[in-house]
Amino acid sequence: MLNFILLIFIYIGIYAISALGLNLIVGYTGLLSLCQAAFLGIGAYSAAVLMTAFHFGFWEAMFISGIITALCGMLIGIPTLRLKGDYLAIATLGFGEIVRNIIVNWDSVTKGPMGINGIPGPELFGFMFSSMDKISWVILIWVIVGISYYFVRRVVRSRVGRALEAIREDEIAASAMGINTAKYKIGAFTTGAFLAGIAGSLFASYNQSVAPLTFDFMMSIMILCMVVLGGLGNNYATVAGAIIIVITSEIPRLFGISHIIPPQLNQVIFGLILVLMMIYRPQGIIGRVKLNYAKILKKEILNLEK
Repeated sequence: MLNFILLIFIYIGIYAISALGLNLIVGYTGLLSLCQAAFLGIGAYSAAVLMTAFHFGFWEAMFISGIITALCGMLIGIPTLRLKGDYLAIATLGFGEIVRNIIVNWDSVTKGPMGINGIPGPELFGFMFSSMDKISWVILIWVIVGISYYFVRRVVRSRVGRALEAIREDEIAASAMGINTAKYKIGAFTTGAFLAGIAGSLFASYNQSVAPLTFDFMMSIMILCMVVLGGLGNNYATVAGAIIIVITSEIPRLFGISHIIPPQLNQVIFGLILVLMMIYRPQGIIGRVKLNYAKILKKEILNLEK
């Protein structure tokens, strides 16, 4: 039972990192993206290939996979600048399917449907992380969750964050005020993809294997549910949403009834959560954090006076 609870905390942490990146795209910038699973998959496969084929260490592979995923986020961000709402969602959904098909068919690199096995764990100060030692993994992953949370929090509380919120509220007005909307939208996609790449490398290293069917459309919906359930534009709520969604999806296994419940039930649950939240509480369980602009303006004036 303890091992299973620790396993849940490991997956909550991995999904929370990816959900924080998606919250930056959807919650703060207002861009509906359905390809976060694709970014997570790019990060996982990049780290897997770097560690197994090129014998990189975990930390180098994690950073490089984050950069590779960020570049992919930039690539999807540039052509979708003119798209909004449903059209943007369809475009990102298409990107996710392209990535999945590339992973399945690029046998020479990704090993196709068989996936990549034998991925080593990280090493820190001579200590080798093993998938059997779940406590050390929980500590490592949640330290990275804390770093990711602090990073996103610093971004959204800076001028960049206020520019992103201005784009979310009214892109035309933001552009009229001199905000380079294209730059900030691409930046949001790039940063969100980078965090998903970091989460993907952790996912690959902990499981010691990756398979293309893991990073499907339902994973993107699951991560989107985490953001929507907690509250768009609220990092604390996003982590809370990740906790609720992962525990909800693992309840059948927790009580030993997974053999009598069809696996499609999770899809029904996630869809039902989205529908009910949009109808009864579109702001999420916790809701969006409203910034005190008077306090921010006062701080900016004090900084100028110095």
